[in-house]
Order: sequence, then C-alpha cells, then structure tokens
Amino acid sequence: MFTGIVEEKGRIEAIADLGDSIRLTVRGPLVVSDAGHGESIAVNGCCLTVMGQSAETFDADVMKESLDKTNLGELVVGDSVNLERALPAGARLGGHIVQGHVDGTGRILDRTPSDNWEVFRISLDGDIAKYLVDKGSVTVDGTSLTVVEVVDANPSWFSVSLIPTTLEDTTLGVRKPGDKVNLEVDILAKYVERLLGHRLAQQKGESAL
Repeated sequence: MFTGIVEEKGRIEAIADLGDSIRLTVRGPLVVSDAGHGESIAVNGCCLTVMGQSAETFDADVMKESLDKTNLGELVVGDSVNLERALPAGARLGGHIVQGHVDGTGRILDRTPSDNWEVFRISLDGDIAKYLVDKGSVTVDGTSLTVVEVVDANPSWFSVSLIPTTLEDTTLGVRKPGDKVNLEVDILAKYVERLLGHRLAQQKGESAL
C-alpha cells in the first residue's frame, strides 16, 4: 500500500531483457536505505518487488502484464522515475490510498502554465474514465493528485493542477505533450461500483419472483 507521495526521483541504471519480462536496476539511495529482499517499491506508480539491492540501487522484475499496461516498457537507461516505499503502519496518509496497481495509461495532451501552478490535461481510456470525478483523487505516474475536471469526449480527458513543488520533486515536471503516463484510479470507486452492481442484480432477481 502506498500514498502517492513521491519520496525520490530515481534513475534507471540498467535494463535486462528476460524474454517475456525485464529486470530493472534502479538507483534510489533513499528508498533502498531500509529496503530488504521481497519488499515493495512503487516505480512510476507500479508496485514492484525488490529482488536484489546494493547501497544505492535495487533490482526488480517487470512481468509482461505490467509491460503491457504501464509505461515501464518504454523506459530506457538514464530515464528518471518516481519512487515510493510501501506505507509503514502508523504513518500519516499524506496523499490517498494507492495500491500500486496501474489501471491503464493516458497521454499528456497539453500543459498550461500559470503564476503559481501548471494545469495538465491527460487523456484516458473510456473504461476508467467513469471512476474519476471532479475533486476526486487520481494517481499519475505514482503521484497523488486532485482531479480538477473530467470531460467525456473522444478521447476522454481529465485535468490536474500541479504546484511548483510537485513539478520539481517528481518526473511530471519534465513530462511533455504526447508522453505516456501510468494511471491508477481511487480503489474506493471500484468497490462502490461492485457493491452497487451486486445490489442491483439482487433487486432485479427479487422483482422477477
């Protein structure tokens, strides 16, 4: 479990092709300072398992499913990535509940600067657009953000406002229009959908009796 508060910008040191998967070597001195084998670290919002580590780097395998559904397959050596360790018990929940299970990807459509923030518009798949609401939470490349506006169009898109600290402390500051970003919607929305679906099905069955 994560919060979407990026702790460190890491760097891809090596990528090994394992056939139907890859092994990433990621430099992140802060996140590996107390990490152990088998622990979880979110890389661009994707929960990965530490397979090995050194004083400043860790290795993690990325399976085909993750390569297909995230932007990790597009990484090259030298790329920066957002890193966050798993949430320890009793810690403050500074962002929102993030699983590290990427629901899909979007593309940055444009960036509009202002005096004290910058507005990003990001496209999203119609299958996950229904889970976003104005002023709700969304995770973009592992960063917890507040949705400003959701527009059902072709393609559907949403907007977020990023303060200077977020632009500086995460990789979103160097993202440009056309870049692919990982998206995770609020898990609470999916629970509500499933519960309501079961309830409606039950009511339909009762009315048919």
